[in-house]
Amino acid sequence: MTSQTPGYSAFVPQIWSQKLNQMLEKNCVMLQCVNRNWEGDIKNQGDTVKIITPAEVSVSTLTSSSITYDTLTPTSQDLVIDQKKFFAFKIDDVSQAQSNSDIMEAHLANAKKAIEEVQDSYLLGLHTNVVSANTIGTEAAPIELDKSTIYENFVKLSLALKNSDAVQAGVRPWVVINPTIEAYLLQSPEFISAYKVADETLREGSIGRIAGMDVLVSTNLTDVDDKYYVLAGTNNAITFASQLAKIESLRDKDSFSDLVRGLYLYGAKAVQPKALAKLICTVGE
Repeated sequence: MTSQTPGYSAFVPQIWSQKLNQMLEKNCVMLQCVNRNWEGDIKNQGDTVKIITPAEVSVSTLTSSSITYDTLTPTSQDLVIDQKKFFAFKIDDVSQAQSNSDIMEAHLANAKKAIEEVQDSYLLGLHTNVVSANTIGTEAAPIELDKSTIYENFVKLSLALKNSDAVQAGVRPWVVINPTIEAYLLQSPEFISAYKVADETLREGSIGRIAGMDVLVSTNLTDVDDKYYVLAGTNNAITFASQLAKIESLRDKDSFSDLVRGLYLYGAKAVQPKALAKLICTVGE
């Protein structure tokens, strides 16, 4: 690599990698809603994380002195790291000479935002794994949400999770909405704003609670054919694994610039689909 101009130390790849990794650990909406129990050491696209789920244990009534023993067979699932994203841009020599820590932080923030947008959309797309019993509304007949119907339908989402035994002691469900649905939710008298939630700790970025679920807002929950797929669940439902694999810089042979590029790998799996619920809806005028 060529010699560095004054101020270019702000763009040292190792510094970028460390800071961006730290930034990606915070604030992302859907990362508040998944578990990362099996993340392990991810280095390449196609790496597989092995997930072992313990078998159910049955309880029997003792009717004699003899006891029979069940053979427990844990199940195994593979989480494949199949999402491969990159960013790449130029930093010209003039910018390098004028660079400082502020501009580096700004570039990091933009890289973080871009990664989170594709990551959130990917995780919200796992609504396709929701079982039919936990689905409110249908493709042919979506629920029309407005300020008078939003609460009763969110109660149905919460009930679906409880009926699936997804909500247990110490497990608090979540629901992800977008700003359009949020506008109706804020008009519901049953909604509890974050500042009114007493001593309970909400997820980072949660705006409050409805029907016992923490409410998070993502602009990446977009409409599909004029329908929204509102996703609810618990953190046991989806396992996520990611790795900022590399950030490096190269000299551009065709200009007075350095090239900066980064590689981000991730994957997710709905390991407990019954711990997810969704609402297929439209938004009234």
